[in-house]
Amino acid sequence: MNIRYQADADLNQAIVTGVLRREPAIDFQTAFAAKLEGLKDPEVLAIAAQQGRVLVSHDRKTMPLEFAKFITKHQSPG
Repeated sequence: MNIRYQADADLNQAIVTGVLRREPAIDFQTAFAAKLEGLKDPEVLAIAAQQGRVLVSHDRKTMPLEFAKFITKHQSPG
């Protein structure tokens, strides 16, 4: 099983670009490609979970709390 990653809008795009440059086989979707810009954290978490993706974020302010709330009612790959 391959791990699929989802960048949120807070993740520096250069990180996604660098990862894909070094390892093009990694399934790492940008926030732009997933149309996540402007969405609230719970919506972003739901989309990532529905697609079976691990959400990658630089948001240490609100995302940890939102993720903790999310996993009490939903399943998420990470």
